[in-house]
Amino acid sequence: MNFYDEVLKRKDDLLRDLEAILRIESVKDLESATKKRPMGDKIGEALETMLSITEFAGFKTTNIEGMVGYSEYSPAQAEDYIGILCHLDVVPATGDWVSPPFEPTIRDGKLYARGAIDDKGPTIAAYYGLKIVKELGLPLKHNIRLIFGTDEESGMSCMKKYVEVEKAPLAGFAPDADFPIIHAEKGQINVKLGLQNVSSGEKGDLSLLSFVAGEKGNMVPDVAEAKMIGQNDTLVPNFLKYCKEKGVVYSYSQDGDQTMLKLVGTSAHGMEPHKGVNAALLLASFLQQYSFEESANTYIQFIYETLYNQFKGEGLGIDFSDEITGPLTVNAGIFTFKKDEMAEIHLNIRCPVETNYEDTIDKLTKTVESYHFKITSLASKEPHHVPKDSPLIKALQEVYEAETGDEPTLLTTGGATYARFMKNGVAFGVVFPGKPMTAHQKNEYIEIDDLLKATAIYAHAIYRLGNV
Repeated sequence: MNFYDEVLKRKDDLLRDLEAILRIESVKDLESATKKRPMGDKIGEALETMLSITEFAGFKTTNIEGMVGYSEYSPAQAEDYIGILCHLDVVPATGDWVSPPFEPTIRDGKLYARGAIDDKGPTIAAYYGLKIVKELGLPLKHNIRLIFGTDEESGMSCMKKYVEVEKAPLAGFAPDADFPIIHAEKGQINVKLGLQNVSSGEKGDLSLLSFVAGEKGNMVPDVAEAKMIGQNDTLVPNFLKYCKEKGVVYSYSQDGDQTMLKLVGTSAHGMEPHKGVNAALLLASFLQQYSFEESANTYIQFIYETLYNQFKGEGLGIDFSDEITGPLTVNAGIFTFKKDEMAEIHLNIRCPVETNYEDTIDKLTKTVESYHFKITSLASKEPHHVPKDSPLIKALQEVYEAETGDEPTLLTTGGATYARFMKNGVAFGVVFPGKPMTAHQKNEYIEIDDLLKATAIYAHAIYRLGNV
């Protein structure tokens, strides 16, 4: 069976359906939330649109309280099923895009849009993989479900709801990471740190009015801005020199004694903070040479001494590594300092499979308290690991090698995918080896050839897993 040829026959339809989903700005928006659309109006629209597309193709669809839905192909007389777990929510489209992020645009064989690679492109690829299996009438021993989440980017409450009300899949995959196969995912600790005394305290040469950066804890902030008041003739000249040395975009403005400094870095996924340029850390690194009031000094020095250029938790005293998933990583994603009001930092910590969580949290607590910070909020996710000799992995390795001719090596990730909601679940695609991961970045794209190739792999994988 040549699955790729079948994909090419459906290329135009595939791109049409994908572009329809990409046009929906499905960013979580609780202000527009309703009982029918609890994650916000646009996410609700995306879920309903996806279910409508699959229902039109003959699949049975179910919408679970607007939080998660699924489309099922049930040719087998069986209660169990293979799950393919996708998500329709996207992160905010920050930064300057070459083309509008919610107006899909094809340039040089690449489809640009927010969600093109994370995760609407892979979702449509998986759907067309199942559609091909259905239209060819290929025999299956297990039913297949495409499951569509709506809160993957900010808590996965959708999948928590799903496993509460539905039987878990026998096995399956999430098309939301890299090829060949990711069999282990790091755990996570998400913490909010609050400076215990945000009153001004002892005065300095300058008074920091605000320091803000970031919108999502799992993204490297690409823009940071600080406002201060006071006289210092070296501030702006030194800032310009610093930014030029670092090779970053910047801007500033002055109004009397008040100065605004803005620095632009490079966003990246929080699981790989070293691949971005954290604008907040750079700005704090510059500001640490100046004297502010006591609370601002503490805030800036904490950032500089524990986070700047220390992506493995060294400055926080929590660095750790294991042989399965490698080193712990720390992304400082959100910064909010407002004089005499609040001083917070959000950390997204990715923990190796063998991490001792209690010990890590104890060490983190001691470090932050030494800077007069306190952990004001903490949430964690356990790691996920499927053994290398699992029948699921063996089957997917054979599929990948058959479709690509490449070695199906096993990978691990600092990311968290829906695969962790299946005991026998792995992340499977959609980024091929050597190709850039543009998720969470401006000008996100997926190469159309890769999208089509992934669709063929998913069709083959669905057929194979459906008969395991």
